[in-house]
Amino acid sequence: MGIMVEAKKILSLVDESKAKPTESPPLPSQESPALDPKDLQNPNLYINRELSWLEFNQRVLDQAYDARHPLLERVKFLAISGSNLDEFFMIRLATILKKYRAGIEEMTADGMTTQQQIAALSLRTKKMFNEQRDCWVQVLQPLLEEQGIYFLETSQYTLKLLEYLSSYFKKEIFPVLTPLAFDIGHPFPHISNLSMNFAVVVQHEGQVKFARVKVPSMLPRFIPIPEELAPKPGLSFVFLEDVIKSNIHELFPGNQVEEIYVFRVIRDTDLVIQQDEADDLLESVEESLKQIRYGALSLLRVEEKMPQRILDILAENFDVEEDVIVRTDNRMGIADWMSLTKIHKPQLKDLTFAPKPIFNPEESIFEQIRYRDFMVHHPYESFSSVESFIRAAVQDPQVVAIKMTLYRIGANSPLVDQLIEAAEEGKQVAVLVELKARFDERNNIVWANRLESVGVHVVYGVLNLKTHCKLCMVVRKEGEGVRRYVHVGTGNYNRLTAQVYTDLGLFTSDPQISEDVSEVFNYLTGYSNKKVFNRLLVAPLSLRTGFLSLVEREIAHAEAGRPTRIVIKINHLADPKIIQAFYRASQAGVKIELLVRGVCCLRPGIPGVSDNIRVTSIVGRFLEHSRIYYFLNGGEEEMYLGSADLMERNLDHRVETLCPVLDKGLRNELKERVLETMLHDNEQASCLLPSGEYRRIQSSDENPPMNSQLYLLEHYTNKKN
Repeated sequence: MGIMVEAKKILSLVDESKAKPTESPPLPSQESPALDPKDLQNPNLYINRELSWLEFNQRVLDQAYDARHPLLERVKFLAISGSNLDEFFMIRLATILKKYRAGIEEMTADGMTTQQQIAALSLRTKKMFNEQRDCWVQVLQPLLEEQGIYFLETSQYTLKLLEYLSSYFKKEIFPVLTPLAFDIGHPFPHISNLSMNFAVVVQHEGQVKFARVKVPSMLPRFIPIPEELAPKPGLSFVFLEDVIKSNIHELFPGNQVEEIYVFRVIRDTDLVIQQDEADDLLESVEESLKQIRYGALSLLRVEEKMPQRILDILAENFDVEEDVIVRTDNRMGIADWMSLTKIHKPQLKDLTFAPKPIFNPEESIFEQIRYRDFMVHHPYESFSSVESFIRAAVQDPQVVAIKMTLYRIGANSPLVDQLIEAAEEGKQVAVLVELKARFDERNNIVWANRLESVGVHVVYGVLNLKTHCKLCMVVRKEGEGVRRYVHVGTGNYNRLTAQVYTDLGLFTSDPQISEDVSEVFNYLTGYSNKKVFNRLLVAPLSLRTGFLSLVEREIAHAEAGRPTRIVIKINHLADPKIIQAFYRASQAGVKIELLVRGVCCLRPGIPGVSDNIRVTSIVGRFLEHSRIYYFLNGGEEEMYLGSADLMERNLDHRVETLCPVLDKGLRNELKERVLETMLHDNEQASCLLPSGEYRRIQSSDENPPMNSQLYLLEHYTNKKN
């Protein structure tokens, strides 16, 4: 009950009004609290990380309302917001609940207790559930009907349709269902994560009994019906759960089904591995994956009309309290709406495009990289450039070694086949497979076993650290000795995500960068005490201190009257020490422009503290995933790219790299073509206000419409290599 009482106390923390599009000022300055500019640890200077993440998901959901997107793409954004919210409950809220249940009290940088966080997040997520419902029922479903795509409720079933669905149920659904009784002779069944279920009350031999029926996830959520049975011409669907509910009596022959209620479960799936106690990391991860099947509930979502006596049965057997129970009149499992994007209606989807490779196929890739650096920008430019780089290494007899980090490589990766072929050809192949890549653990275990079986040197990283950097190094014998060619990326070596994530990859044979990459691999595969690198910033060794020194250098330039500017494009900004450094830089007069897609705990536009800082978030067709760090440096520009966001986990608990972009032409391309374009986006961009609210930026007579992703797509489509 304490959390529910707490929720009423902090309603003011939750913005209940939907942000309206507005033209944002160049630097937000409204609603700024009066603060002591010297006290940079004041909680009022920080936005709660978890609430900020939910506001990012709100911006994803807002895309479903945006008529500038094709209709089925809007459905996709609705589904993504649902998948994101599921993950939030599985990881973020689950972690906070775990601390609360263990009696661990931590004060966040913004001054919230664990209990206050849970209360605020409960309110915000309930609001988001309702907005997802409204988006579907009031906006998208009517628009789909205008396009001849219908979703029928049970009240719309005709007698003929009922007969058809009864037959369909018996043939296609009934064999898959397994009713599980709950009584003295039948223990309460295990309810799997993300499962949707029916709580069924039946009369059995004169007694009221309880059973559970799981809605099978392998069956289609949306069942197409024959056009002759549809109320109108076009495509018509019914919901799987409705068909099961209408026919559930078939599972209990000779018994009276009295009540049926839907509920859905989300569990804590945060993988906790005590590496310092594990004899074998692979075995430990496999065991932990088994254990998270039984993770504590972080959400029990039940049908609004479920009576308290049924809810009490569920709550008692799940061993949960009111803080994780949500009653709803909404459809559950909105992530399933992603399957609707497979409907063959090209006119309702984004136009397809064919990204170009960056290398000249008539010349050796290594000869090309030897004489100049190359940059690949996904998805505008093809991931085949990365695959060609590795394929060339496999096929080139002068290549003697390949080293690579693999974080999220997907279920069917041709890169693994190429690495196996290289090993079979007698080349030295060393691969760092990160077993703790969230939600990819099982895939990565499979890849690790397969690579090891053919003699590839497979390592799992450094004790108590995740290896998140994206590095590939090819060692080649050449006339004057050995030369190293490297690829440093901002995103995973994953063909599928490279089609929808914006990421950058640098190909170079620069001796100092190559030497640094070698040292990083030695750090990962062996024992190394190296802490200072020629050009790379490496976490957790030198990235934090190196980055702070770059900010301090801009402060020194500002104080000396030299030109200063910082432009950073990242996914998340949450580290308090980094935020304080930005505040100090702003106070010194450094103009800071931050493109932060997701979490941002910094409050911009506060007089005397952050009035030189502007924060913009871009959410569009592609997921903005690349990380770029630009420093004007008194006119001697420097730019870095890499895998790291400005969060404590990236800076202190992961192996990350930031690599300088040494080629002036590539640096200018990234600055002028990418960063400046995104800073002028007024179609997909939202501006963060001091209050923590995001406002959509709109075009005007002075600022004509600019969609940075469409602009870059056109630019790279027409670009000549």
